Amino acid sequence: MHYQRSLPRLPVPKLEDTIMRYLNAQKPLLSDDRFRKTEELAHAFEKGVGRELHEQLVAQDNQNKHTSYITGPWFDMYLKAREPVVLNFNAFMSFNPDPKPEYNDQLTRATNMTVSAVRFMKTFRAGYLEPEVFHLNPEKSDTELFKKIIRFVPSSVSWFGAYMVNAYPLDMSQYFRLFNSTRLPKLEKDELYTDEKAKHLLVLRKGNFYVFDVVDRDGNMVKPSEIQAHLKYILSDNSAAPEFPLGYLSSENRDTWASLRKNLLDNGNEEALQKVDSAVFCLSLDDFPIKDFVHLSHTMLHGDGANRWYDKSFNLIITKDGTAGINFEHSWGDGVAVLRFQNEVFKDSTTSPAISPQSQPASVDSSKAVQKLDLRLNDALKAGITKAKQKFDATVESLSINMIQFQEGGKDLLKQKKVSPDAVAQLAFQMAFLRQYNQTVATYESCSTAAFKHGRTETIRPASVHTKKCSEAFVKELSKHSTEELHKLVVECSKYHGRLTKEAAMGQGFDRHLFGLRYLALSRGLALPDFYKDQAYAQINHNILSTSTLVSPAVQLGGFGPVVADGFGLGYQVQDDWIGCNVSSYPSRNGKEFLQCIHKSLEDIFNVLKGKKIGS
Repeated sequence: MHYQRSLPRLPVPKLEDTIMRYLNAQKPLLSDDRFRKTEELAHAFEKGVGRELHEQLVAQDNQNKHTSYITGPWFDMYLKAREPVVLNFNAFMSFNPDPKPEYNDQLTRATNMTVSAVRFMKTFRAGYLEPEVFHLNPEKSDTELFKKIIRFVPSSVSWFGAYMVNAYPLDMSQYFRLFNSTRLPKLEKDELYTDEKAKHLLVLRKGNFYVFDVVDRDGNMVKPSEIQAHLKYILSDNSAAPEFPLGYLSSENRDTWASLRKNLLDNGNEEALQKVDSAVFCLSLDDFPIKDFVHLSHTMLHGDGANRWYDKSFNLIITKDGTAGINFEHSWGDGVAVLRFQNEVFKDSTTSPAISPQSQPASVDSSKAVQKLDLRLNDALKAGITKAKQKFDATVESLSINMIQFQEGGKDLLKQKKVSPDAVAQLAFQMAFLRQYNQTVATYESCSTAAFKHGRTETIRPASVHTKKCSEAFVKELSKHSTEELHKLVVECSKYHGRLTKEAAMGQGFDRHLFGLRYLALSRGLALPDFYKDQAYAQINHNILSTSTLVSPAVQLGGFGPVVADGFGLGYQVQDDWIGCNVSSYPSRNGKEFLQCIHKSLEDIFNVLKGKKIGS
């Protein structure tokens, strides 16, 4: 937390900049007539009620210097949402296998990852975890010398010391919610709950719930050989799967779940639920191996519903063949914190494993140390679980996941050609959608604003007049353009996308600002301004393409569900010499065909960048 006190605050953008950016993003989505109407509403808002709201937002922000203007509204947005968290909010990232194949045994890997996770937690709580820093010039800032010097710079000004060498410390306020935390369902608005005193791990297997301590009375980690013994005991327990698995309840509509939870508490399950909620984290042990990447995505994104507790800050999932992944609840934090945790756990468990495949479990009485939670269910709860299972099964049944790996080039070649790898991937998605559906639609790309105190995310809007023009040239008017002209259009898209990315990372997008103004109007009981009633505003926030990227040596792939029923959820990674895309969709969209169109688009873009002529 060395930099935390001196982190800069998330800026509230100028209203005129926000309106200009909003209109730029609307332009490729609207006909000329519709755009003129939206433009009128936007300028009227900017001069009238929007100006008043903006001034109130700035005044409120000045009074709350300990946080950011988006923190409250953003927590509310997540916690007031009533849709199930599974598929609508929770995302997953799967780990690469351990490089030493024999360490991928389920018991070995579960023990090593649990130990590494507890080590991470203890390091963080003791104040020894290295701050998260984004290095623009690592030769200067990511060095032992710099770390030694910056230690002596007081916390109140330490950020400036890092800034001098082009390093940007990131906000770490979310990290405390990684452990002992859960999202509690409540009517109308959920709550986040954290109990740092709890010392036990929650383990799920075959829908059964077990707990045992991973930290002893003195605050030290329990010996790895004991953790191994307890996990071995759980893995060899022959208990049948429960007839009514409680896990399904955490996949329900939040109000339905809140009522059922109250019933659970009234029915004498308070102690058991307290154990679930306060556990260090949830370790889900699945009883099957992974068949392929699509099966892996389904397993980590939703699983069978019985062997997950979707409300925990994260579930660490380990399958029969030692394949591991994380499914995380999104309200408490963003991918940046989860990824840091994942990187550290992967590195620690593979380079300094606590046990080896030859290690013998400690000779302890696990039947005393491990408690299996028994929950008392009445008829209403049994009916609730049955209904939750039916809904869950039907929803999951309707979800398709498809993926491709484009092998003809990646980051290395794109950087050589001086275009942004992310811009090229996003351009390919725009081109693919035009090819398949003959239109340009609202597109969301997540961008972290963790360079600011309590920053969360901002939206990059990859659909622009530039990507539309370029996509139309490639898809509809190929014969009219020379390879040089097409090349030029790709470069223009890359420049513009680079600008949008930089603005978003600096808190200068338009989405959060407009969201904050709308939230302020509603929280003060004002009538919703006409600007927000415009169909075009609803349309740009109906994100048919929802996209996100994370690349890390620990992560094999990541993904999430579509955010709207007629949308695609697109997790992608641009590696050195290949590009991977993982697409989720419901029946109204054909993900397989979309991926074929993405592949064709990437092929065309790469050919043009290499100076080759492309065939239609």
